[in-house]
Order: sequence, then structure tokens, then C-alpha cells
Amino acid sequence: MEPQLPKRSQTQTYLVYGAMVLATFGVYLAIRHHGEGLPKPPPSGVPIGSAGEGHASTLAHVLLALAVICFTSRLVGGLMRRYLNQPPVIGEILAGLMLGPSLLGALWPAGSAFLLPPEIVPLLGILSKIGVVLFLFLIGLEFDPKLLRGNSHTTIAISHASIVTPFLLGSTLALFLYTHYSAAEVPFTAFSLFLGISLSVTAFPVLARILSDRNAVQTPLGVMALACAAIDDVTAWSLLAIIVGIACSQIGDAAWTIVWVLGYVAAMLLLVRPLILWLISREERLVGPPRRTAMAGTFVLLLLSAFATESIGIHALFGAFFFGALMPHDARLSAQLRKSLGDIVIVLLLPVFFAFTGMRTHIGLVSSPTDWLVCLLIIATAVLGKFGGSVAAGRWVGLSWRDASALGLLMNTRGLMELIVLNLGLDLGVITPQVFTMMVLMALVTTFMAVPLLDRLLGKGGFAAVTMSTRPDRAPGGGTRT
Repeated sequence: MEPQLPKRSQTQTYLVYGAMVLATFGVYLAIRHHGEGLPKPPPSGVPIGSAGEGHASTLAHVLLALAVICFTSRLVGGLMRRYLNQPPVIGEILAGLMLGPSLLGALWPAGSAFLLPPEIVPLLGILSKIGVVLFLFLIGLEFDPKLLRGNSHTTIAISHASIVTPFLLGSTLALFLYTHYSAAEVPFTAFSLFLGISLSVTAFPVLARILSDRNAVQTPLGVMALACAAIDDVTAWSLLAIIVGIACSQIGDAAWTIVWVLGYVAAMLLLVRPLILWLISREERLVGPPRRTAMAGTFVLLLLSAFATESIGIHALFGAFFFGALMPHDARLSAQLRKSLGDIVIVLLLPVFFAFTGMRTHIGLVSSPTDWLVCLLIIATAVLGKFGGSVAAGRWVGLSWRDASALGLLMNTRGLMELIVLNLGLDLGVITPQVFTMMVLMALVTTFMAVPLLDRLLGKGGFAAVTMSTRPDRAPGGGTRT
């Protein structure tokens, strides 16, 4: 029962309120009169207001930049989905390029300098890296081991062919690009390894979004594509971790880097995973949403895992992804983390990453006809390696030409994961801004082409018409399937 309060008239309330304000003002005047007569303290040497002025200006610019980035990303992403039938991530990547020097900086330099001044670029860079670390954690959290069951030999054959082929082609391409498009400080080994692995990545989240938009996740083609992409990502990121370790150290130190990585993996499997399972088992016995203490403990372990890999020298991204992959996919705590983090990361932080990538992409660096020919060569090599390797492996395990080609088109999507790899390469100094720009264009083209070519290939039957069945007389290696 609510307590009964005495009723006051509106006039009485206003009179009491006015008296309270006047009394407060009068008391402060008395305090001020007494305080002005106190002895002055020693000077600090800092003019009043100067310490907060720059901070307030920087904060205001960061807030404005976040608002512009978020709005532009959603707008362009929505337009791409509505009018071009593309996944919104394509529009979000384009929005990042539009806000960079390639478009806004070229058409309206003053507006670009106001919206994205140089002093906030490091802050946006930190925000973008935190966003990518959390995003890789979510990708690891969504990794479903069930995708790797059933037809494992077929899945592994196609996935690894889609890595090996573009890796070898990319490494070969490095022979022609190294002298003219690299730097003297970069060893050829690091340049060729990175170029090869950057052509081998498949964008698992982009592929999943394409399938989800078409209700094709549970179709035979969708299941096979997700399984191949999952193996592709795990393999490619593992190789990339080794390559980063080699690129960041001398050959002798690289051996120690591998030793540290093995020690990290052993600690995660033997110590951290049992702790995660114990924490999750406690939460599964409780009723209601997971406790904030469990959420906080998970974040602490996530950050420590990312800190460990960053300290080893293979980047925080790998620690975030590996920790997410160790957590049970279908646990209640995992579901709550995906729900709590997903919107903030995808709607706010990832667009910051795209904008930061756009600010580092200068289309003007690809200026001469030779540069554009090299850019086209990179795109052709990427398509030939990823699409060609997947199709060849698909045919080898007995898929029809149409089924193998549909799978190859999906595996050829790169998008976000490619941008993460490219930013890592640019941060390490393994690739130059010019090569970075060419590779960003390659990621856009290969991802953009997937949906229209798939629609043309599959026709009216769509994904449901693809059975992904292999010929009964055909098995990997030419044997007979039993």
C-alpha cells in the first residue's frame, strides 16, 4: 500500500521552491564573500581552462565522427541490400571508403578535415581494433564444431584446396610485385607469405550473412559452404599467426615465437578451457539470465587471452578468436554474450573499423595504367586461386559443375576478414599503402561479384535446387565410395 502524502497546492509548491533557490543563492554569496578574502595558493603554471579545452574539442570530434560513421554505414548498407541485393556489409565497407581521402577527402577537403581531423585518427584506430578483437571473439563463439561432421573428407579437401591454390598463386605473384611494390626493409619471405595468405582468406561472416538472407543456411549448399569456410578460417588464421610471428622477428626468434605459441595453446587447452567449462556448468544450473559475475569473468579471460597473443607477437585478434572457439557454442552464457555484444560491435564498432580502413585507403596511389593492370592481376589471381581451387576440388570429390561452381563463388567472398588481414599487414609494415589499396579493391570486387553470379548460376531453383551430392562411384583419390 502506497503511503498517503499530504496534498499541497501548486502555488504553495512554487513558493517553497522559489524560496529554496533564493536561499541557496544567498548562502553561496556569503561563502564567496568570505572565500575571496582567503590567502592565494601557489601558482600551478597551467592557465585555467587550458587543460580541458583540447580534451573537450577532441571528445566532441570523436562523438561527431562516430555519429557520422554509424549513420553513413547503415544508410549505404541499407541501399546496397534494397537496390543491389547485396549483404549490408558491402555497403558498410563502401561507406568507410567514402568517408576517407578517396572520396570525401578528394571532393570536400575542408569537410573531411572537420569530420575526421588528424588528432582523432589514433583514437578511431584504437576503437576499431577493440571492435575487431570483440568481433573475432564473436566469430569464435559462433564456430559450431557440428559443421565439421559428416562428409569431413569432402569438406576438408575443398577447404584446403581453396587455401593452397590461392596461397601458391599469391606467393608466385610476389615474385613480380616485390621489386616495384614493396620496400627494402621488408624481406621477400615475409612479403610473399603475407601476399599468399591474404588471397586465401574466406569471409565466414559475410558468407553466413549471404546464406541467412536467402534462408539457405540449412540447405545442402549452405551447410557445405559454412563447413568449408569454418575450416578455411581456422586454417588460414593459424597460418597467419605463424606468418606474423616470422614477420615480426628474425628467423632465429621465429622459433621462439612458435614455442611461445605452443605454450599458449597448451595453457588454453589444459587450464583455461576447464575453467570455462566449470564457469558455464555453474551458470547452466541456475535459473534466469547469466550472472554479471560470470560475464565479467569471461571478459577478463578474453582480454587476458588477447593480451597473451599480443605479447607473444602474433596479434590480439588470434587470442580473441581462439578463446571464443574454446567456449561451448550452444551454452546459455555464449548466447547471452552474442546477444549483448552483437549489436554494439556490428552497428557501432565495426563501422569505425571500416572508416579507419577507408582513411588508410588512397585510390590515388593506384594512378598509372601499370598500377591498374597490377590491380586487375591481383583480382584475377585471387579469383582464379579461390574459385578455381574450390571448383577443382569439388569436381575431384564428385560434385557436379554447377554445385562446385556455386560453392566456389561462396568461398571467393572475402570482405571483412580480408580487411582485417590487410590492416594487420599494413600495421606490421609488410605491405605498402599502395599494395594495401589494391588489395582492398580486390576484397570489394570478389565479395561484390558473389551474389549476382550465384543468382545467375542457380536460376529460379535457387539454393534449394543444389543437392551437393557426389557420384557414388567417385571418392577422393579416385577410389570407390563404400
